[in-house]
Amino acid sequence: MRTEPDQKVHSHTHADLCEPGTRLYSEALREGRIARSEISPAPCLMDLDLLRPDPDDAEWLRPVAPTAALARLLDPLEKEIQERRRMTVTLADAFEPFMALGARDPSMTHAITVLEGLERINDSLDRAVAECTSELLTVQPGKGRSAQTFGEALRRVRPLLGRGIRMRTLYQHTARHQPITLAYLERIGSEVEVRTLEEIIDRLIIVDRKVAFVPASRDRTIALELRHQGLVEYLGGVFDQ
Repeated sequence: MRTEPDQKVHSHTHADLCEPGTRLYSEALREGRIARSEISPAPCLMDLDLLRPDPDDAEWLRPVAPTAALARLLDPLEKEIQERRRMTVTLADAFEPFMALGARDPSMTHAITVLEGLERINDSLDRAVAECTSELLTVQPGKGRSAQTFGEALRRVRPLLGRGIRMRTLYQHTARHQPITLAYLERIGSEVEVRTLEEIIDRLIIVDRKVAFVPASRDRTIALELRHQGLVEYLGGVFDQ
């Protein structure tokens, strides 16, 4: 179908009815009908089935009652909600036997979680650090970190500043001569205590002595999220040493 050059595309939903459509539909409801020639600014009223031809006169249109229009629009939504509720019950029933098995040893539930992929690792780190209330410990080995890595670290740490949270970080001595590291430390200020050593353990992050993150692959695309209290306390002791 060819569109005339002066014909404008006029398409939207019931939820964002245009100004001409709102005005003309209101007028049709007040008067009980509206001339077909008057709705040229709002062809959407016919497209959305808010106006229908007058069976007694083809030159006129009659409005569909708002209650009828609303009921027609809500019907598929209510059916979708009911279907989702049925799916919720079905999933709960399917997993119910596993819940009983998992509850037998609560101490091991989520004690060690394998995080695969940088996006998932960063999401888990973001959540854990955002919930930090008292202490954040980090070990950052290696000769250098990228600007992106420092940007992510700054984004995580900045909301903790000024909240009385003790933050300590260990770097290798080589970090003392890296401009990007020095710039990062200048940005976070004196609230983060930083020390350097000749040799340190692999990367480690401990939040409130409740959860720890350690790499599980050389390229650091796999990490372990540890919530076993004994393991986390042990790693906290290693950091202190």
